Amino acid sequence: MTKDLAEQEMAVADGLVVSLAYTLRLDDGEEIDSAASDDPLVYLHGAGNIIPGLEDALSGMKIGDVRSVSVSPVDAYGDLDEDAFELVPYDAFPADVDLEEGMGLSMVDNNTGQQMDAYISELRDDGALLDLNHPLAGETLHFTVEIVGLRRATTDEIAHGHAHTADHTH
Repeated sequence: MTKDLAEQEMAVADGLVVSLAYTLRLDDGEEIDSAASDDPLVYLHGAGNIIPGLEDALSGMKIGDVRSVSVSPVDAYGDLDEDAFELVPYDAFPADVDLEEGMGLSMVDNNTGQQMDAYISELRDDGALLDLNHPLAGETLHFTVEIVGLRRATTDEIAHGHAHTADHTH
């Protein structure tokens, strides 16, 4: 059996590196992300590199298979957490930053040192209301996916928990 034939017979499973072309839309039909077949998303299946609902839906697909997949918030970025908002006084921001609603920020938690991403939800008189939810929290995600490549992961990729590509060696 030639390698090409073996790869054609492979199906998406844990321990395989998947090359995925996709389009992602929200409920309103707005396209918010995509990867073309000539520049696909490459990930290690079963390592939690992509959202669980999409990873589950891709299992068993073969090269050339196309599928539409809708992923509910619980299997994507979670529901919107109403407690994940924080009012930050304006003097906590660098003076040279022009704050705008919808602007993304990276912050470091002073207690844990952990980096967090936040978005300015609202500019109020007493400060900026930051939304610490993922921007897609609470959204049902609608994917059109195509498997454009499959291969066995290397031992290094398994050990590191992600696929290695030509421009990403660790």
